[in-house]
Amino acid sequence: MTEAQSAETDRADPLDGDERLPEYFGSAWPRVSAFHDLLVDQGELRGLVGPRELARLWERHLLNSAAVVPFLPTQGRVIDLGSGAGLPGIVVAAMLPDVEVVLLEPMERRTDWLSEVADTLKLDNVVVRRGRAQDEHGRLTGDAVTVRAVASLDKLYRWAMPLLVRGGQLVALKGAKAEEEIEAAKHVGRKLGAGTASVLDAPTIEGVEVTRVVRVVREAVPGVR
Repeated sequence: MTEAQSAETDRADPLDGDERLPEYFGSAWPRVSAFHDLLVDQGELRGLVGPRELARLWERHLLNSAAVVPFLPTQGRVIDLGSGAGLPGIVVAAMLPDVEVVLLEPMERRTDWLSEVADTLKLDNVVVRRGRAQDEHGRLTGDAVTVRAVASLDKLYRWAMPLLVRGGQLVALKGAKAEEEIEAAKHVGRKLGAGTASVLDAPTIEGVEVTRVVRVVREAVPGVR
């Protein structure tokens, strides 16, 4: 095997062509598959994913993003904080076509990418907004907020809770330290009306690492009875 062939093999995703993927994604499969191809083609070039991530887009990114969907409403509005490459927001929009998905991202080059992806995939339920969560407090609210690899939970509470209606929920993709983050952030969360946070296992397909999701409901809006 030549050096070039070896490099290409290292970049191959072991889940490419796996027949379980279309079954798992169902009616969303054509759009999710097309999104995968866009990331392969443009993700590294545009600084959206690292070169080593191309070989694990399905497991580490697309399936990981899809894992939040069972915890989200099937109608209303979902706000995806720090959407970046569109993970999980684009995947959520593809899988929940009756939900308005607001992709909130502060960097212009990323909002340009998100708009291009939404147009290419004909995701009419996507709204791309450039800005930070703090800038939208008092202007934008949703039934759920999703977030992935953005910040610790104490910061997420400050950013996300004011964006949620009462009864809305923060659904955050987290890792091994989820419980530690919950404990460290509980006082901040309480002040902002957050209920008790729970850590949930979110499996996708067999053989893929189970995603851990932190879910917390906004039970109260401070100052509002």
